[in-house]
Amino acid sequence: MPCYARIARDAAVPMDAPDHHPGVVRGRLENGRFITPAGAVLAMEQARFLPPVCPSKIVCVGRNYAEHARELGNEVPAEPLLFLKPPSSLNGHRLPVIRPRGVEALSYEGELALVIGRRARRLSQAEAWDAVAGFTVLNDITARDWQKKDGQWTRAKGSDTFCPAGPGWVPKGEAPFEDLRIVTRVNGEVRQDASVTAMIFPVPRLIEYITSFMTLEPGDLIATGTPPGVGLLAPGDTVVVEIPGVGLLENRIETETDPAEKV
Repeated sequence: MPCYARIARDAAVPMDAPDHHPGVVRGRLENGRFITPAGAVLAMEQARFLPPVCPSKIVCVGRNYAEHARELGNEVPAEPLLFLKPPSSLNGHRLPVIRPRGVEALSYEGELALVIGRRARRLSQAEAWDAVAGFTVLNDITARDWQKKDGQWTRAKGSDTFCPAGPGWVPKGEAPFEDLRIVTRVNGEVRQDASVTAMIFPVPRLIEYITSFMTLEPGDLIATGTPPGVGLLAPGDTVVVEIPGVGLLENRIETETDPAEKV
């Protein structure tokens, strides 16, 4: 099964680096290895993964699973509830998620993300799947205390490192949508396990709605929502979001370093 990924030549390459950046290496994942177009092979444990695409935006869907809406005490929305994560929040596989100073309630949200393959505006539901190139795994890291305090979600969901994605993306024809399940584990314990078919608003409806007012560009990501089972993360925890047939995304939680400690 084709699975396309990007890695960085060194730690100085930013997570939102475009494909033409000299520090970006594109390739494919195969049998636990990263393989470059020239045939060079690198074990996944040795690679510094970038997000698999370089989106101009990450469009996220809130409360798209009824049980998740209810577990947080929210009503099921009458139409898609959208927000954006900035490209600066992107993070890679096996890289740390940094809990900012002042955050006391950091949460995971395992999600299926759509990889957009072409420019799209005002698509009908019948046309929607034509704009989707494939799928990847995404973790919508959220500072719940900031989310509750602020009322809007920019800070709570848009902080640096709060959008791990990857490690690769799979063409939609290689991973039948109806068979996909989101499984999230924290320190090896299953916290989320649900079929993507439980979405309130299916993919064609989401794309029809989003493109009615916004142009999607190639490489953009749509995070389609998280199923029930969200919970808190502590420094030292390891969170793994797996969608069999698409990928396994792992990140460890670390605390932000006080700048004074670097002096």
